[in-house]
Amino acid sequence: MIAVQQLVKRFGEKAALDGISLQVETGSVFGLVGSNGAGKSTLLRTLAGVYRPDGGQIRVDGVSPYENSEVKGRIFFVPDYPYFLPKASLEEMALLYRRTYRRWNQERYGELCRIFALDAKGRLHNFSKGMQRQAALVLALSCQPDLLLLDEIFDGLDPVVRQLLKKLLAQEVSDRAMTVVIASHNLRELEDVCDHVGFLHRGGVLMEQELDSLRLGIHKIQAVFRNLPERSQLSGLDIVRWEVRGSLVNMVVRGDEEAVLQALQPWEPVFAESLPLTLEEVFISEMEAAGYDIDNILS
Repeated sequence: MIAVQQLVKRFGEKAALDGISLQVETGSVFGLVGSNGAGKSTLLRTLAGVYRPDGGQIRVDGVSPYENSEVKGRIFFVPDYPYFLPKASLEEMALLYRRTYRRWNQERYGELCRIFALDAKGRLHNFSKGMQRQAALVLALSCQPDLLLLDEIFDGLDPVVRQLLKKLLAQEVSDRAMTVVIASHNLRELEDVCDHVGFLHRGGVLMEQELDSLRLGIHKIQAVFRNLPERSQLSGLDIVRWEVRGSLVNMVVRGDEEAVLQALQPWEPVFAESLPLTLEEVFISEMEAAGYDIDNILS
């Protein structure tokens, strides 16, 4: 389990992380979401033991990762720009990690090279950005870490490889109870793979919640009325978002789906239906309901 309590990390006068607290359970896939400069990469590097906290603490299964080789041996961090030794091949990097990580699985390495169809003897600096990310993933999964940290990992991957990665992560989590933390500024990338999400902004955590509970009890309703009611006339509903286009109303409402649709019937809608909300829509609605200027946060 990862426990972060009042974590602070400064660079000069700037606090990249300003009192962050969150918890990630073992065997879960946790998504870190936020705008550029929100502190996602800094948090991952601190979790990996690269940065020393300036305040608060991080514990991985009760132990700090900073300058702790035993803990670091159970963690693999894939940064936004994966690092490889100059002019090294994937095969040479595999040899290095095989000597570094005690759990290195050579059979798994060969299998992953075949799955991703990578030239293990080719020089990594000649690989495309997407292929370099795939090479980093092959190395990461072959090390069989307990904690895998991924920074913008989907960037540069084509749709087929993205789906392959999601499948591989789900398999590792299911088979080995591996814990995964993925940082991204794009909610749509995380929707299929994460079970928990935390929203970071300006070095703080605005929201942290399980995806199923986040979606439960909030609905997107689309309705057409001959006589359009005012929003104030639907005061019995907990309306989070209200948008009118002619006789069409799009609203996001908290509550029981059937009860919400039933509450619209006195206004005799031509039709009214509940539509599935994307994770992005859920977050935006929740953030606006909490009083945040979402346009400013996401800019």
